[in-house]
Amino acid sequence: MKKIIINKKELKKPLVQGGMGVGVSLGNLAGNVMKESCLGVISAAHPGYLEDDFIQDNRKANYRGLLKEINKARDIANGNGVLGVNIMVALEDYQGMVEASIEGKADLIISGAGLPLDLPKYTKDSSIALAPIVSSAKALKLICKKWDRSYNRVPDLVIIEGAKAGGHLGYSLEEIETSNLYKILEEVKQEIIFFEQKYNKEIPIIVAGGIYSSKDVVQAIKQGADGVQVGTRFIATHEADCHINFKKALINANKEDIVIVKSPVGMPGRALNTPLIEKLKLNNIPIRKCYSCLSPCDPSTTPYCISEALIQSALGNVDEGLFFCGSEAYKINKIVSVRELIIELSKNIR
Repeated sequence: MKKIIINKKELKKPLVQGGMGVGVSLGNLAGNVMKESCLGVISAAHPGYLEDDFIQDNRKANYRGLLKEINKARDIANGNGVLGVNIMVALEDYQGMVEASIEGKADLIISGAGLPLDLPKYTKDSSIALAPIVSSAKALKLICKKWDRSYNRVPDLVIIEGAKAGGHLGYSLEEIETSNLYKILEEVKQEIIFFEQKYNKEIPIIVAGGIYSSKDVVQAIKQGADGVQVGTRFIATHEADCHINFKKALINANKEDIVIVKSPVGMPGRALNTPLIEKLKLNNIPIRKCYSCLSPCDPSTTPYCISEALIQSALGNVDEGLFFCGSEAYKINKIVSVRELIIELSKNIR
């Protein structure tokens, strides 16, 4: 197991908290994860949704909001842990969120929901570390070859997100049923060797998707991962930034309540089967306000506004919210503290 060192800071536990937006992974959650010497992550999906001017100018509000959340996380962590920002490639203001992360002095940018082929172009004058999220060795090879050829660098960390993850998934519907996270891990490990040797650096590999218990963490490390990313379980913590209704929705969910939905950006996603999902089976939901947030989204044809749906879930609106979650969410039966969860997840790591 490789040491996970980001911007000269070593994680004492190989645990990464997933970046969940809108309004789930902000400064409070990330800061408390960092406080436990892990990698806390803020989502750059509308971090300014509570700002007074968000409706009028969401780009300015999000930029300002991200800086506030970064500062909040730093204050809570009090010098511990590592801070990452998760920025989707599909964001219209991708470059702006990268620049805000650099201005706020985050340690790491994590980027998925598309291939971050040109991410180093926006960070070339910064020392910020970079971690692509991939779902295959082929995707990683494309990213590494582009970064190597065009920017003379490679990732500092790689996150493999498996098909059991929550939210947007980088798989077809057929692949969701057949994909094997640890087969992908082995292929990625083989692919990364060339770039590690060329740059004389170790590139830790993190796995995500369906990691629920300390048993899962141990299995991942035995299979050759250097650490794990956990998302859904952090939603059901006291410190998660979303409304208590979101947390209770997970606690009350049964296995059959977790479904695959189609996102307006064209990707499948995993979420709770709430009234919103039932409504969408009958009719599209008219767009009341376009946030111009995701480049693949066409307001004239999209079945619903995913930004509005995710904002409503963060606010606790069970009827109108989209509640993304991982495949193992039904196992959650109580709300715990971040500290309790991290102790539980890391208890058998050697």
